[in-house]
Amino acid sequence: MNTKTMLLGVGALIFGAAVVLPHAVGAYQGDPNVQGPNYSPERHQAMTEAFANKDYAAWQKLMSGKGVTRRINQDNFAQFAQAHELALQGEMEKANAIRAELGLGQRSGTGRGQGGYMSQTR
Repeated sequence: MNTKTMLLGVGALIFGAAVVLPHAVGAYQGDPNVQGPNYSPERHQAMTEAFANKDYAAWQKLMSGKGVTRRINQDNFAQFAQAHELALQGEMEKANAIRAELGLGQRSGTGRGQGGYMSQTR
């Protein structure tokens, strides 16, 4: 009985982690008011400058091949930077429309590039 209870407890913990952790980790994506796991003041400043200057090369270097780099390229970076600026201004509907156009999913499951937009911009 004790082993059965222990196995059920471990199973519940694993299930709970599998359900809760992805939501907790993805919670910051797309919200400019939440700092992502890669945040540092220096990186934030460099990212801010890359967006302000529409400097794709600097942004790409900061991203180190993360998921969003599969969708964002030199040709559409200005549009991506515009979505970032709109999000900072609180214009989330407009920002999300641009993200959707770029194939970046925003927790709705509709995007083609799930997993990693704004989290790396902090």
